Amino acid sequence: MTDVTNVTDVTNANVTKVTDVTDVTVVTTETVGTEAGDARITWHPARTARLVLAVSHGAGGGIEARDLQALAGALPAHGVTVALVEQPWRVAGKKVAPAPKTLDTGWRGVWPALTRPGLPVISGGRSAGARVACRTAAGLGAHAVLALSFPLHPPGKPEKSRADELLGAGAPTLVVQGGNDPFGKPAEFPAGDFALAEVPGADHGFAVPKRAGITQERALEIVTGAVLEWVTALG
Repeated sequence: MTDVTNVTDVTNANVTKVTDVTDVTVVTTETVGTEAGDARITWHPARTARLVLAVSHGAGGGIEARDLQALAGALPAHGVTVALVEQPWRVAGKKVAPAPKTLDTGWRGVWPALTRPGLPVISGGRSAGARVACRTAAGLGAHAVLALSFPLHPPGKPEKSRADELLGAGAPTLVVQGGNDPFGKPAEFPAGDFALAEVPGADHGFAVPKRAGITQERALEIVTGAVLEWVTALG
């Protein structure tokens, strides 16, 4: 039952130190070759990590997305290493995302690098990245799936549902959805074996208008809080 709450081969990887995050962790970037081209991982490590949360971007932006950055800033302090993954098309500087099959190939190619720390890996993403995570989770043996702003359907076309991708993830799944997301409002999601957290008034990018009654900061706190609570419950 849906729980609705508000709240590749890596041997040739090129790893580069970027910047100190705190006095105990360092952000690094890693280039990973895949059959779809070179992907890039930005690691935000936890000092004592118990699992890895790997999240990728959507078709309209990169890892600078506010929700991905919020997770990378908040979760490492709670024992979760966050790996922000840039798909090959973004690394290559292309403006348009390739077909879903190519996105899946890129994600599968990065997976060995994500599992290298020897920890359980949550497969995640926002928008198109959430679809990739759902489609590939079972085959990759993901510990769980995080779907941020899952695009349940194209805007204005609810009949073109992608619910089968979500329902077929084959692993514990959390959907975090804006209350005013044109790609699918929380009430539109079917019943299923996944949890769903709503960000009141938020759009597909988790931006909230003044009339939403919550600040942008609070909206992102709801995102990170819901993910942290769910991750903790996973054990």
